[in-house]
Amino acid sequence: MKHPRIHREGRGLIVGTVLLLFLINVPIYLFVQPQWIFAITLILAAMLLVFVTYFFRNPVRVLEIDDPNFIIAPADGRVVVIEPTEENEYFHEKKLQVSIFMSPFNVHANWYPIEGTVLVSEHQKGRHKGAWLPKSSTENERSLVVIETPSKIQIAVRQVAGAMARRIVTYAKPGHQAHRNTHLGFIKLGSRVDMYLPLDTEMFVTVGEAVRGNETIIARLADEKQAKEAKAPKAPKAAKPKAIKKSTEKV
Repeated sequence: MKHPRIHREGRGLIVGTVLLLFLINVPIYLFVQPQWIFAITLILAAMLLVFVTYFFRNPVRVLEIDDPNFIIAPADGRVVVIEPTEENEYFHEKKLQVSIFMSPFNVHANWYPIEGTVLVSEHQKGRHKGAWLPKSSTENERSLVVIETPSKIQIAVRQVAGAMARRIVTYAKPGHQAHRNTHLGFIKLGSRVDMYLPLDTEMFVTVGEAVRGNETIIARLADEKQAKEAKAPKAPKAAKPKAIKKSTEKV
């Protein structure tokens, strides 16, 4: 199957940008002197169009793994939080929060981090604080997606709008099947994605580490036996598992 190189969320905006730049630059070319003014506006217009197109790039990443308990990064960006926290919108109990901050230069498509069934998909209006701030998870505009794995473990993924982001798109709907290598949604401009995992989840990344959506292995859920034996959350580990086969990307 051939994948488009531009994400569907950006096609309309790119066409609109081209039309707007055309309407601006044609009158400048025809009526404004000297001609170097047109040259400058044309260069600026080209830079803007390149940035908008680059922002909505849609890389194809196909990941194959041999362990269904692996949690894969749902987004590109940098890990800014790994800590136990009270999740009070759905679980109403302490969970291990893992947050990834996405800059305007990251790929902004979001992937399902694990396979399972979507139980909840809710959008909430809110503020637009900087996505790197801790309170953005509970005060900013956001969408919450809860996935139940085949082993009946529930995890939550929260898409959070940032200071620049003005639209969160969530494809996940209750009853949908979450599949690896599939987009969960898209966030326009700077933003973040939070995950809420069981406290006994084994971490493979650390705060400050750069990750790639649908490629970096973030963590591993404890299996049923480990979950019964676990008494406290494990400390983050820097070592990556070797169960990954290969990831390919085409831009």
